[in-house]
Amino acid sequence: MAMSMHGVRERFIEAAGRKKILAHRCAKCGHLMLETVMFCEKCSASKFEDAELEGAGTVVTYTIQAVAPQGFEDAGSYAWVVFKIDNANLRASGFLPGVATPADLPVGAKVQVTGFDQKHGLMLAKA
Repeated sequence: MAMSMHGVRERFIEAAGRKKILAHRCAKCGHLMLETVMFCEKCSASKFEDAELEGAGTVVTYTIQAVAPQGFEDAGSYAWVVFKIDNANLRASGFLPGVATPADLPVGAKVQVTGFDQKHGLMLAKA
């Protein structure tokens, strides 16, 4: 059954509001993928099931934006974080406000999804 991209986005946002990450599992081989794809990257099947993952993980890398760019002044300093999702071989990225220096967010720190913001995307907090 084909799913509209709008429906996937809405379900992703709704899952983030429950501190979860919406992923897709191949209905044929069970391979788990974060991105919305047309075909399984492992077996090329085209049927997927939603899979909810705990929205927690470990910081792999990040970029600190000490001076917010135009349109993001409301954010103050923040980090765009790439994190490995707990109990899954997947990485996701999100917006973590209040980070001004590397000392504020060491690699290996734990983060938690807190929701979704229409402007900033997946919102994170230090766990």
